[in-house]
Amino acid sequence: MNASVQAISMPTLIWAFVPVAAVIGILIRWTSAARTALYAVARMLIQLLLIGYVLAFIFEADRAWVIALVLTVMLVAASLIAIRPLQNKQPYLLRNAFVAILIGGVLTLALVTQLVIAVEPWFLPRYVVPLAGMVFASSMNAVSLAAERLEAELARSVEFAQARASALNTCLIPLINSLFAVGLVSLPGMMTGQILSGVSPFVAAKYQIVVMCMIFGASGMSAAIYLSLARRQH
Repeated sequence: MNASVQAISMPTLIWAFVPVAAVIGILIRWTSAARTALYAVARMLIQLLLIGYVLAFIFEADRAWVIALVLTVMLVAASLIAIRPLQNKQPYLLRNAFVAILIGGVLTLALVTQLVIAVEPWFLPRYVVPLAGMVFASSMNAVSLAAERLEAELARSVEFAQARASALNTCLIPLINSLFAVGLVSLPGMMTGQILSGVSPFVAAKYQIVVMCMIFGASGMSAAIYLSLARRQH
C-alpha cells in the first residue's frame, strides 16, 4: 500500500475555507453569532499552524515532566472552555469541570496507553499527546453540554434528579450518534489519517475501536462526575 500522503499547499488550503465562509455569511444574515464563529475559525487556524512547531519541540524533548506539563495545560484549557456557555461562571464550576475531566480523562488515557497500546515509556509523546487531546476534548464537550443543560433545567425549577438525567442524556447524544454512524456514515479522523498514511484498513479499524471506546467512556464518566459534584451545590 502506498504510504505517501498528498501534500497540501497553502494556496489550495484556502479552498477548504469556502464552506466556512458560506456559514459565516449565513450567520451574519440570520444571527448575532457571526463574530464568535469568525473568532473561533481564526483561533483554529492560528493554533493549528503553531501547534506543528510546538509538537516538534515536545516530541524531541523526551522528558516526562514536559509531557506532564503539556497534559496539565490541556486540562486547564479544557476546563475553562467547558464552562464557557454557562451564564453563572462561578469559580467552583471551573473546579468541578477540572476535577471531572481530570478523573474521567486521565484514568481513561492511562488505561488505553498502558494496558491497550502498552506505550513504553509511559510518556511517549507521539502516542500520549494526540490521545490525550482526543480524550480531553471529548470530555470537555460532554461536560460543557451537561453543565449548560443542567443550568437551563434548574433555572426552570426542575428537580435536580430530573435535571441531572436530562443533562446526561443530552451530552451523550452526539457520542451515541457517532457510535451508530461510524463505519456507515463516517470514517473518523484517526482511521482516515492512518489509511491515508498507508496503514492497513483492518489495523486502522482496531485503533478506531479503541478511540471510540476511549472517547465514549471518558466523556460519559467526566459528565457524570461533573453532575455528581454539582449535586453538592444544590
